[in-house]
Amino acid sequence: MGLIKDIYSVSFYENFSKAVAEVYPTFEKQKFIEAIFDGNFAQKEWKERMKHTTVVFHQFMPQNFPEAVALIDKIIDNLRKNNFADSNLAFIFFADYIEMYGLEDFETSKKAFVSVTQFISCEFAVRPFILKYKEQMIDEMIKWSLHENHHVRRLASEGSRPRLPWAMAIPFLKKDPSSIFPILENLKNDPSEYVRRSVANNLNDIAKDNPQIVMEIASKWKGHSKETDGIIKHGCRTLLKQGHPEILSHYGLESTNIELSSFEIKTPTVKIGDYLQFQFHLNNKNEDAKTVRLEYAVHYKKAKGHLAKKVFKISEKIYHPNQLTKIERNQSFKLITTRVFYTGVHQLSIIINGTESEVLEFELID
Repeated sequence: MGLIKDIYSVSFYENFSKAVAEVYPTFEKQKFIEAIFDGNFAQKEWKERMKHTTVVFHQFMPQNFPEAVALIDKIIDNLRKNNFADSNLAFIFFADYIEMYGLEDFETSKKAFVSVTQFISCEFAVRPFILKYKEQMIDEMIKWSLHENHHVRRLASEGSRPRLPWAMAIPFLKKDPSSIFPILENLKNDPSEYVRRSVANNLNDIAKDNPQIVMEIASKWKGHSKETDGIIKHGCRTLLKQGHPEILSHYGLESTNIELSSFEIKTPTVKIGDYLQFQFHLNNKNEDAKTVRLEYAVHYKKAKGHLAKKVFKISEKIYHPNQLTKIERNQSFKLITTRVFYTGVHQLSIIINGTESEVLEFELID
């Protein structure tokens, strides 16, 4: 698998330029490609290449924003005819174009988002518009939540997430998310799983700042449909990982008489690059069957010596009375780009329906 930045290749720009020129005859293909491959292109990472493409593309487009947007619509139609697939990540610069050059033209941009997001998602690009126009933009997104196209409906939910990863946060929605409730209400029974998952992610964002609000929504939506129950469960995943008492009660997850025994770390010394191996037994000592949400927490040693807890789910299923089950797990310490490992003493615990067990120690070495 190649690097993500390499989606911006010579052949991509050549094929793209050809498709543009077919609907925009004065487009200077060769000059565009030469401007793209300036002296620094090879050193640019993916996002830099995407931004660079936006800026260069703008230089060769009509400088009047409404004219440029109308042309982008024609280009997208032609790209589809030339078998460029929808949701091709390389074309994220279309959304970026609206963000960079359309922020002062709300009326044109709101229509452009509806059109472009059906080809490539615009959830990052709408964020500055929410910050600038606030309720005016949210009102527009409420309308999008009723759109016939599922990409537009998803944009209403995904774009309005208070804490969308890798995007700017929306402080006023983190503080008070009530203005986006109509969007979530409109989409809670959406026929598209793609849209429903976005609603769940939005709820999960809200839960990080306003857990009580999400609990109220969970109670209100409970039992409405199988799909809505699924949204609630996924939307409450952070609260469940935190062992939030009210959400545990909501799902009937009680740890009383669920017995943990023979908890053992089989590899008390672990090399970076290897696996931590551990095992334990679980027994439901109640007289009736119980649903058990089983997790484990790794308390990672950090650079300053403190420990930071990360929770991993094992399973959630029904355990019958006196059902003794042996569970074994491996936790990877292979080097990854999203986590730095530090040598020294780390900790491990088992979490049964939100209740954390005794903590065992292990050492991570080079």
